[in-house]
Amino acid sequence: MVSHNFPPAHTAGTEIYTAQLARRLADLGLEVHVFCADKDVGRPDLSVGERVFEGLPVTELVNNLCYDGFAETWDHPRIAALFGELLDRERPDVCHFQHLLYLSIGCVEEAARRGLPVVFTLHDYWLQCPRFGQRVHADHSICHTIDPARCGTCLASFKFRQTAFERLGGRVIAGIQRTTGVDLSAAAKRARERLGGREAEQAASAEPPPAELAARMETEVRLREAAIRERLLPQVDRFLAPSRFLRDRFVEWGVPPERIEYVRTGLDPQTFGAAGLERRARAPGAPLRVAFVGTLAPHKGPDLLLEAWGRLPAELRARARLELFGPSRHYAAFREALARRAREVGATLAGELEREDVPRRLCEIDLLVVPSVWYENAPLVIHEALATGTPLLVARIGGMAELVAEGRNGFLFAVGDAADLADKLGGLIREPERLDRLERDPAEFKSADDDARAVAALYRELTAG
Repeated sequence: MVSHNFPPAHTAGTEIYTAQLARRLADLGLEVHVFCADKDVGRPDLSVGERVFEGLPVTELVNNLCYDGFAETWDHPRIAALFGELLDRERPDVCHFQHLLYLSIGCVEEAARRGLPVVFTLHDYWLQCPRFGQRVHADHSICHTIDPARCGTCLASFKFRQTAFERLGGRVIAGIQRTTGVDLSAAAKRARERLGGREAEQAASAEPPPAELAARMETEVRLREAAIRERLLPQVDRFLAPSRFLRDRFVEWGVPPERIEYVRTGLDPQTFGAAGLERRARAPGAPLRVAFVGTLAPHKGPDLLLEAWGRLPAELRARARLELFGPSRHYAAFREALARRAREVGATLAGELEREDVPRRLCEIDLLVVPSVWYENAPLVIHEALATGTPLLVARIGGMAELVAEGRNGFLFAVGDAADLADKLGGLIREPERLDRLERDPAEFKSADDDARAVAALYRELTAG
């Protein structure tokens, strides 16, 4: 099982799903070994460590983004070779890739070279989009089509590797940790965030003029796409897509329809099943409990939600409460701006939820807002909200829109439109009884056990003979 990151340090949707599936497969009697990456300047770049997570053996590669060029962000021969060594040691029957960010497309080739069946779950658009796989331009607009020239203008402002100063600092920190045991990586990260703007300006001054840099990055994008089409796509026996929307986008892109299946995301039945979960009813006259749960990042739209909240009349805001739950480890400047705006409009940044607290919190929420501004695939939090019967208000885009039926299990608003979001929020605050009329359909719940059994059956199909 291969993923870009893995718990416990990384707990976004892909990482949570990967760990869940791996544990369930192990429960079925399969031997599961995880290969992942992590950025840790306290350890040498491209060093490899072994650990165990909830009974799962994990091989973790340190990738501190010390790339010699852009091509190494997606095709890194040394990372592929290290993965090949793991394959020779573990001798698996199947390789299941969840994500290749921070790794290499060469990892797929290493598996295919050894005659191993390859399964690839598509959690986003990384194979199409080298800027984190979101199909969102640097100007925050959605990339409705794949245009390498437009990609070049986007990547011209993309900081994809460590600066020489950051690399030197990382080597010093790693040396101190090896000799004294003192870990200065967290302090170094805080210092980088404070100096980030100055470093970005210095880096920009050393780059070619924007037009020349954009043309160079366009060429890099074309080389990347050609390599993925020629070297990765033919080696994958089966792609899995958690939303029909994402499947359609990859079929349009050229993946043969018969090699890509729509597979709905499964949830832990003990945690999110109907049994044992009771929604906490809102007391008559109590404020409507509105929440955001997710990464506090620009593409997730928490700033859009705060803008919409600020558009509401003060008397309406007084009849509701808005809390934003999310980790605070990334996007320092964006997070600080969110905190200022939250104070201005009377909302609360409530910090990160522990994984085990998510079901309880969802049962206490009257309305969960998912304001993402990109082609979301099938956000785990939407599946969890449906399982707990939590009313939803989501952006009408991507795989999110296919999960929410207007007026049945939730409501929709125009993506990126703060005015429309404010209008929908205001209407639900005025008439909260509309939320009580929404349905909770048990058929919308798929268990992680069923998910694992289906994946195990696919493995057996691919390894037969």
